[in-house]
Amino acid sequence: MTATSKRRTRPVLHAATVIALLAGSVYFTIELRQEEQAKAPAIQSLVDAPAAGSAKGADEGAQKWERLKNPERSVLRDGKGGILATFTDGARTATLTGPSRTFAEPATTKTRVVTENWVRLMPETWRAGAEKEQWFQEWFKKYQASEEDDLFAIAFQYGDQAPVKKDAEGVSYAGDANFGPINPNGSVGNDYRLEESDFYDYLGIPYTFRNGTTAKPEAMRSRSMDCSGFIRTVFGYRARFPLMAADNATGDGLPRTANGMARSKAGVDVIPLKGVGADARPTSIDVLQPGDVLFFKLDGRTGERLDHTGIFLGTDTDGHQIFISSREEANGPTIGDKGGTSRLDGNGYYAATLRSAKRL
Repeated sequence: MTATSKRRTRPVLHAATVIALLAGSVYFTIELRQEEQAKAPAIQSLVDAPAAGSAKGADEGAQKWERLKNPERSVLRDGKGGILATFTDGARTATLTGPSRTFAEPATTKTRVVTENWVRLMPETWRAGAEKEQWFQEWFKKYQASEEDDLFAIAFQYGDQAPVKKDAEGVSYAGDANFGPINPNGSVGNDYRLEESDFYDYLGIPYTFRNGTTAKPEAMRSRSMDCSGFIRTVFGYRARFPLMAADNATGDGLPRTANGMARSKAGVDVIPLKGVGADARPTSIDVLQPGDVLFFKLDGRTGERLDHTGIFLGTDTDGHQIFISSREEANGPTIGDKGGTSRLDGNGYYAATLRSAKRL
């Protein structure tokens, strides 16, 4: 997102198939690779065996494809009717069933997300009958039982105290992210931190987009990403979804701002945008699927523009629909309660301001 939005908060850490409780210091959990265990802060890792009917344990010969509507999609089921994977027409996002993982953020919330959903980006958009095409068969063979980092794992690699990860060139591409630098004209609860920090600001290196435009990072924004910058980091820089240039106007792909993303042709509108006023709040969110990108209208100062975005995670251990986003109050990615509970159900701050959702 960009522009002026009073409220944002932050998702927290990815964890690991790693090591158990280290003395009272618990935060985001996701699988960390074995060689990174020594770098990881103290965590509690919860990784369960695959559920019955998951992609890993299903009988290959018993699998069956089914077509569903609203939205148009293909669902792969096992012999007992359990869902192994879902693919939506016009979207590259696929949701696969796999080993259970737990994500938590004790610093700001008691809730946890325990999920068997693994959300991945396919190399091509889905269409009816694509299960017979070679590109898909090769992709699915590689990822149906894979525990390689998916979009959820990537998202939690920027949470509170997430360990730094460096690429072969020494660039720190993951680790605890800020929302943005302190705003000299702001105050706590009122634009305390500046927006407009994108993934290349976080990385601290110039980035050339596909249209040839090169964006240069600002030193004061190092290790920072605002809400739309977080989405572009996870889906774009890391998962390789095409990105529009930083000016939000040139090239194709995922735009720079929350408003641009919501109104773009990218992906599939699973909850179409009907307006920005309170009367445009969706009457139902049942259509949402883990990995969907959410769009909110938080700040009256932004006029007709949507001004916040996040990623839907599914149902938490308290039975609430929860999401992750980079927010000002938590100074980075969070599923926490600081500055507003990260729930879509009920009538809380974010639930009341949800306006649309996309499946990229």
